[in-house]
Amino acid sequence: MNFSQLKIDRALAKRVAGGDEPAFEEFFREYFPRLFRFTLARVNGDADLAEEIVQRTMCRVVQKMGSFRGEALLFTWLCQICRNEMVATYRQRGIQESQTVPLEDHPAIRAALESITVDTDTPEKNRTQEELARFVRLTLEYLPAKYATALELKYIRGCSVDEIGEQLDISTKAAESVLSRARAACKEAFRSLWDFEPDFLLD
Repeated sequence: MNFSQLKIDRALAKRVAGGDEPAFEEFFREYFPRLFRFTLARVNGDADLAEEIVQRTMCRVVQKMGSFRGEALLFTWLCQICRNEMVATYRQRGIQESQTVPLEDHPAIRAALESITVDTDTPEKNRTQEELARFVRLTLEYLPAKYATALELKYIRGCSVDEIGEQLDISTKAAESVLSRARAACKEAFRSLWDFEPDFLLD
């Protein structure tokens, strides 16, 4: 669990619950786009419907923010509320929920991730690694930009910590710290977005 981020989340939630307008603006800028992307992937790309659901979610969140206890990251909590609003919106509109399972939620993709520990260099392993890369890319879209950039530089482009520091215009020590926080955020994003935690670690 990313305890540093939890502390930040609790502080922001407390300020929003207390009616702090700058805090709400900060909260909205950070989380509305991430919730929109989260929702869009689950409503077959219907941007208008996704926006409606996220707006409903944000209204509900403001009402409930005082109940956020910080037992999970704020984004995890928001995603659960968003899922509930999705279901409520479909029911109110009399729309049947799509039976199509998004690619990233498909059991076969989950199985691919869970089998990543296979040691032999086989076509099956190569396909598994390709699926893993796609899965990670999807998850990166939901992370704060700095974290996503750091992880992409390291795990997709293969940059060293020194190179990451240069790209982010920070020291090597600061880059190591960003990577550590980004890994924790990535693991939490897997749990939040896909309802499971893969059995691999980003080293």
